[in-house]
Amino acid sequence: MTSNLGREVEGTGPTRCPCGSGAEYGACCGRLHSRATGAVTAEELMRSRYSAFAVGDEGYLLHSWHPTTRPDHVRFVDGQRWTGLEILGSSGGPFDQEGVVEFVASYERGGEARELREVSRFVRHEKRWVYLDAIAASV
Repeated sequence: MTSNLGREVEGTGPTRCPCGSGAEYGACCGRLHSRATGAVTAEELMRSRYSAFAVGDEGYLLHSWHPTTRPDHVRFVDGQRWTGLEILGSSGGPFDQEGVVEFVASYERGGEARELREVSRFVRHEKRWVYLDAIAASV
């Protein structure tokens, strides 16, 4: 899956990051996707993973997944478009070893608006934040 997110199209200017921060993709989640830097908090990693789903970046999703729970491949659903992310609560700062992020991710599939609600666990592995698993999820 290819995407133009983060690329400038003549006359339009840079693309905003899908995570909803309001920043340009390249200055926000794009810098994590390129591995120029790592996430400082569990929430920042969550936002970058949402954006990776939105742009179809399987490599980053697998890289940011804990090896004990990481799948072999990420399944992207044809015709599904991620439309928004709302963080409901988070823990896991720069000096923590564990974190939790509760969020609602909005998407469209088959012309129908849908939501994924999840409470995700994050841990530090080899000095970087990674996604461990979902404590609770509902679609």
